[in-house]
Amino acid sequence: MIDFRYHLVSLISVFLALAVGIILGAGPLQGAIGEQLTDQVDALRNERNALREDIDAAQENLDEQRRFVDAAGDQLVTGSLAAQRIAVVDVDQVGDDTERAVLDELDDAGARVVAHESLTESWTAADESTLRDTVAGGLREQLGEEAAGNLIDDESNTAELLGAALTVALTDTDADAPGQRSSEAQELQQLLERVGLIEVESAPEEPADAILLLSGGATDMPEEPTEGGDPETMGAAALATLAGTASELAATVLAGPTTTEGDLIATVRGDEELVDTVTTVSGIEQRTGQIVVPLAIASTSTGVVDQYGFEEGATVLPPPAEQASGDAGGSAAGDQGGSGSGDES
Repeated sequence: MIDFRYHLVSLISVFLALAVGIILGAGPLQGAIGEQLTDQVDALRNERNALREDIDAAQENLDEQRRFVDAAGDQLVTGSLAAQRIAVVDVDQVGDDTERAVLDELDDAGARVVAHESLTESWTAADESTLRDTVAGGLREQLGEEAAGNLIDDESNTAELLGAALTVALTDTDADAPGQRSSEAQELQQLLERVGLIEVESAPEEPADAILLLSGGATDMPEEPTEGGDPETMGAAALATLAGTASELAATVLAGPTTTEGDLIATVRGDEELVDTVTTVSGIEQRTGQIVVPLAIASTSTGVVDQYGFEEGATVLPPPAEQASGDAGGSAAGDQGGSGSGDES
């Protein structure tokens, strides 16, 4: 049994410690602790004020840069695509605001959007591979004869055949009636609509001089093949093949948001062959990227292929069309095999 004196000693020790703490806190340590806390509060207040001033200065600088971009962009873009006919194709989930802003830049550049279409999920979905294979099989001979030149052969896969069909539908010109779409173009357009591979917002009016492929940067598209399926004909790979095929046949630009791993533009830029044939523009969610789109189309129409954006390895701004034409040594979009390019309205 514990002796009462043990408890008494413990209580005395506790009260002594408490008394010493009170004496020290109210005496010699009071001023030091108070001054230290006051200094810390003052330092934090000054740091907060400095950060607020830095934020205000940064915002003011950003506003000035935005005003400069707007003013410079108008001067750069105006007239850069005068009288050019552009076909716009939404390849995946493009935001309405972004798309509207890009179309406004095309309008400011003097271009005429002669067609506006969207690919459906059937173009990339794994469970629609049978449909695509069937449609492509019927197109092989037709495209291989004349419309797609030497691009289509017995080795061409489904994605290449469908990409060629869409490109021809948008760009092929009637040899006997310049400025009008060929009968092959009209037939291919009707076929792609009928089988549900495309949806039309604005039906093709005239053959396009260039094609703008707009991407929303969707990364949730299936890339794994179904049993017996070809991974190159579905998901992001199919869209990358579309961009490559279209670029072989006509002046084509692929534009989308700032790149993320696995998105369409990153897929194209990561392909050693496609990066040399497909012009891409990233960052179109920002005004800077939107301004670059018509400039990239103008440059690509002269035969220049490049990757535009602020990512590492990308070019910030395309060269002026006149300079690009000279640098290309006369290699204009017609040398890319564009079936409808070169006939201006």
